[in-house]
This record gives sequence, structure tokens and C-alpha cells, in this order.
Amino acid sequence: MGDNIVKTTCKELGITQKELAERLEVPQPTISRWASSTDDIPRMAQKYLELLLETKDLKEKFEILKKAHRILSD
Repeated sequence: MGDNIVKTTCKELGITQKELAERLEVPQPTISRWASSTDDIPRMAQKYLELLLETKDLKEKFEILKKAHRILSD
């Protein structure tokens, strides 16, 4: 996969590991451990992080479509 999903998620969402821990309702040291090793991330957490990133991407694309629609409607 290349980059660590925890680090990528925090970077893309502009949040800290502590904030991510709060969202996932897990202790912050757990997030730190996951950030240092991809082997420790439970499958469900991995999927959740992937969905967070996908949701962000879809929201950005939707905003672009809304802007395009406004331009075409004017």
C-alpha cells in the first residue's frame, strides 16, 4: 500500500492522531502504534479509515459538480 493508512488519513482530513483516536473511540496510543506499523491495524479499522478517505474524496467531487451545475445554470 505504500503510505501508512493512519498517517494518510490524518494528513488528508487535517486531523491529529488524537482526533482520529476520538473518532474511532480507541486510545491514542493504539493509533500511534497503528501509525508505526501496518501489521497491527485491525481489518475493521483499516476499512473504516479507507471509508473516511473515500467519503472525503466523494464530498470534494460533489462540490465540484455543484459548482459546475451552478455555472451551467446561470
